[in-house]
Amino acid sequence: MSSKAKNGPALCVMVLGTTSGAGKSWLATALCRWYARRGLKVAPFKAQNMSNNARVVGGGEIGSAQYFQALAAHAVPDVRMNPLLLKPERDTHSQVVLMGQVSEELSALPWRGRSERVWPQIAQALDELRAENDVVVIEGAGSPAEINLMASDIVNMRIARHAQARCLLATDIDRGGAFAHLYGTWALLPEADRALLRGFVLNKFRGDASLLAPAPQQLQALTGVPTVATLPMWWQHGLPEEDGVFDDRSRSSGAVSCTVAVVAYPRISNLDEFQALKNVPGVRLVWARTPADVAAADWIVLPGSKHTSGDLAWLRAQGLDRAVAAHAERGGAVLGICGGLQMLGEALVDPHGIDGNAPGLGLLPLVTVFAREKTVRHRTARFDKLRGELNGEQSGAWGALSGVTVAGYEIHHGQTAEHPQMARDGQAVMPDGLAWQNARGNVLGIYLHGLFEDPGALHALFGAATPTLDATFDGLADFIDTHFDAGVLAGLIA
Repeated sequence: MSSKAKNGPALCVMVLGTTSGAGKSWLATALCRWYARRGLKVAPFKAQNMSNNARVVGGGEIGSAQYFQALAAHAVPDVRMNPLLLKPERDTHSQVVLMGQVSEELSALPWRGRSERVWPQIAQALDELRAENDVVVIEGAGSPAEINLMASDIVNMRIARHAQARCLLATDIDRGGAFAHLYGTWALLPEADRALLRGFVLNKFRGDASLLAPAPQQLQALTGVPTVATLPMWWQHGLPEEDGVFDDRSRSSGAVSCTVAVVAYPRISNLDEFQALKNVPGVRLVWARTPADVAAADWIVLPGSKHTSGDLAWLRAQGLDRAVAAHAERGGAVLGICGGLQMLGEALVDPHGIDGNAPGLGLLPLVTVFAREKTVRHRTARFDKLRGELNGEQSGAWGALSGVTVAGYEIHHGQTAEHPQMARDGQAVMPDGLAWQNARGNVLGIYLHGLFEDPGALHALFGAATPTLDATFDGLADFIDTHFDAGVLAGLIA
């Protein structure tokens, strides 16, 4: 056991950022594993997360970042770790998930009207986690110095004050202006909040760290806050990025044998499940937004969507509907996951105003009706015999999954059923309506998220294994152990 023994509410270490994308999520994940490796009972927490990347846990759903942070901490993921999840459906509207469950009442409220309504549940969730653990690693959101949001803040400094958290403020130095970002954030915080800052963290640095002098020393003279870590740029830390598409670079390990184009529509959801593809030798992952992006693809993937009809309209506006259809007609492999499966069907029917009505792409003989109730659950299921054996033809890509059992999760309002022409033009390939395939064998739709995270599926499709999550978490902990000043991480909980 480290210096912190369980003798009261957990001490809280909080990661703040000068901007979104500063590195809060992965740094919080690394801290969870670093403290857990010292024999401490650790839990993650983020009061409010705005993300369409979600995972199923007991009691409902939470943001993917807190799910992975819990695993890094050797903790069971829990809805209290992310009590409020906002899932954007349009530019001015989000579905509100409170303590794991969709709240239609809160979803209908103006954005600024929610904070006081939800603060009691947020504070209670944090207090309960503190009572049960030695350390709680808290992640902030965006910037704590957004002065237009301070009055209704429930995720940054109000949480820090409530927990008397020891705060790190991270900035992305690769963007430029890092010292101005750090100083400006400090300057805009009230004096009582400044006192909670224990260190500045320079993230994504390239080059010789000695060239930063004398800026860190000058910044400490101005603020009283030391720069406690300079973290080198690290492209392959192994975790998906919390905000948006991972990055816009297409990479592969070794010679490219398969190019997978994932269509990146505006309301893409659960994109974190494709992280594993970045680690498969010979696979090149492309984020596709135009027909040109899919022209050279072996596989086209239609991922999940938080607003299926809206993303389908966007797909058509870009001409990607024709590109996907032409790819399928040539025998190219097409995969639809959850919302992507719904798009592949004949029609979307929305009697309750959940998502919207729309004609589908017509590549699978299915019809989806949106229900008021959301399906949120873990599932394990086995693929039946799929059409198309693995014989070197693109249309045979999915045959490799025949007989493979995969574990995943469902998060969807849509309920999909077979169109009368199914017997002629397609077949169900998993029980309980979880997956369908067209008659030719090259188009597959599946409701289960997590196909590319399942070791058995990865081996069947690529003959490859990827690093385990535990190895990734240990690598993160080793990284911060190397690059933080000696004694800082232990000192935060002393």
